[in-house]
Amino acid sequence: MHRKKPNELRIIGGEWRGRRIRFPRQPGIRPTPDRVRETLFNWLAPVVEGSRCLDLFAGSGALGLEALSRGAKAATFIESDRPTAEQLRETIGSLAPGRAVVLQANALKWLEGPAQCFDLAFLDPPFGSGLLTEAFRKLDSGGWLSPAACVYLELPAKDGPPQLPAGWTLHRSGKAGAVGYHLAQR
Repeated sequence: MHRKKPNELRIIGGEWRGRRIRFPRQPGIRPTPDRVRETLFNWLAPVVEGSRCLDLFAGSGALGLEALSRGAKAATFIESDRPTAEQLRETIGSLAPGRAVVLQANALKWLEGPAQCFDLAFLDPPFGSGLLTEAFRKLDSGGWLSPAACVYLELPAKDGPPQLPAGWTLHRSGKAGAVGYHLAQR
């Protein structure tokens, strides 16, 4: 039996199901737990195939990689930490060349640039960073999301449901230990 390492995650489903992905040990990198990813991608099953995804606070890349494994057409990963972004580029280069891009950038500053259109956005900033609400507001007001887009939000369960921009509602929510996870739609 393979023992999970602290800087390793497992792809839950799709083309790369069971594949283990390594990422640098960095403070604040907390991959979305397996159980939460499985639930999330069950919720997203009708829309992930062929979608364009944004993993805004990529860290380990767990959410964007899972989406690619399950048939997403393309993914953009935004990560501020250089070693983490480099490791993610290496991983994507071996798994999905041509289907994904990793940009080393501050997520909020990147959202001030020219908008691209995404069908799915994953917002899982470091807990306690206070970035979630502002990132969602910029995504919504900046034209980054397709009309039928879904936005995944992850925050400490103790914080309760996230604040959403006007016109958005929580479609689904769950809790796993200290993690609160939510799927928003217009």
